Amino acid sequence: MTDRSAPETTSTSGALGLTACIALVVGNMIGSGVFLLPASLAPFGPIAIGGWILTSAGALVLAIIFGRLSRVVSKPGGPYAYSQEAFGDFAGFIIAWGYWIALWTGNAAVAVALVGYLGFLFPIIIEVPMYGLSTALVAIWTLTLVNIRGVEGAGLVQIVTTVLKLAPLILIGTLGIFWINTENYVPVNQSGTTAFTAISAAAALTLWAYLGLESATVPSGDVIEPEKTIPRATVIGVIIAASVYISVTAVSMGVIPAELLAVSAAPLAAVGGVMFGPVGGVLVAVGAVISTFGTLNGFTLLSGQVPYGAALDRVFPAALGQKSKFGTPANALILSNALASVLIIMNYAQGLVAAFNFVILLAVVASLLPYAICSVAEIMIRLKGGQVLHGPELAKVIVLGALGFIYSVWAFIGSGAETVLVGSVLLLMGVPIHVWVRWSQANEIEEIQKTDSSKGELP
Repeated sequence: MTDRSAPETTSTSGALGLTACIALVVGNMIGSGVFLLPASLAPFGPIAIGGWILTSAGALVLAIIFGRLSRVVSKPGGPYAYSQEAFGDFAGFIIAWGYWIALWTGNAAVAVALVGYLGFLFPIIIEVPMYGLSTALVAIWTLTLVNIRGVEGAGLVQIVTTVLKLAPLILIGTLGIFWINTENYVPVNQSGTTAFTAISAAAALTLWAYLGLESATVPSGDVIEPEKTIPRATVIGVIIAASVYISVTAVSMGVIPAELLAVSAAPLAAVGGVMFGPVGGVLVAVGAVISTFGTLNGFTLLSGQVPYGAALDRVFPAALGQKSKFGTPANALILSNALASVLIIMNYAQGLVAAFNFVILLAVVASLLPYAICSVAEIMIRLKGGQVLHGPELAKVIVLGALGFIYSVWAFIGSGAETVLVGSVLLLMGVPIHVWVRWSQANEIEEIQKTDSSKGELP
């Protein structure tokens, strides 16, 4: 994210084009979700596909909303910038805080998923918990250093890893139909709950796979023709991801019995093993490692950009708005990934799948408040700018906003009481931070006024 006062010829300006932005969106979505969620969804049975379909529809609505907002508000920050413009500084702060929590908790979840597939290739990583924990931490800090070096290098990593990750997923989602055993689809609802409850719970988990759909809106200062590139990249990215998610999950549930799929630390590698033998399992695991590594890179980039953008607007502490010699928000990157590391250390003892499920739901809860607020932001922004919409344009904004808001609230409820409680506490912890930031700024203004006053009294 570039400093708005910088000349247009700075090295980071226009570093990300349409291909890089689509890779950022797809890379941030298609990662640990599609590679580990088949295990998380297996206890629900094939009815979980209903959760995927509803979540995909909701994600597409949100993608259109974010695309429209990127045309209305050009400044960096994504959901934070839109909320701040629509509802003021406090709303902007809470959204930035929640979105930031989602990013660093998401980093923790992706790192855990990376360890799961590395453990398929090198079993000792899973057998010795300390090795797995160390691997997750090394991955996080390696990519933190990559992002400190510069956004252009991070964009290149994203394109390469996105291309490499799609190959094994497309093979499973297409050729896998020939290995499906239809008996694995019976009963359709294996959760022991009502269909509505099962679909709602599955949808809450599947939303994790769509976190990052707004990725292209965040580093808008580094995007070529952002008013055109961001909406296109966002919608195209969601469509690509939805196609991959639904096909791969349906195949996985048809190839592997639910009781085995539910306990697998590398479910798609197991599917690849059934389809193509041991070599197939290894190839899928390699693809999963590349995929999660790419997702971790994208989330790391955003975990620095969001607090940096908020700090530039004097909403987050000023230290997070300072740049390194490479022109990147090093302080924000370091703090974000230090918190992700602490979360991994605290939850790793639960076991890989349990830790993954808890952390992804926490990331989902933290993301849903920004999504809900941004769903109704456009009409407020236009009203504040003196624009009163009428006719079809007004109807479009109202329908999109209502759908996005209702979907976000529904997914929030489906996340479960424990996760909602923890997520709400984390969000509320931001309030005293906001008060402290404002108090510090008031003191700075008072000192400046005193200085100016004392100078005026001099003869």
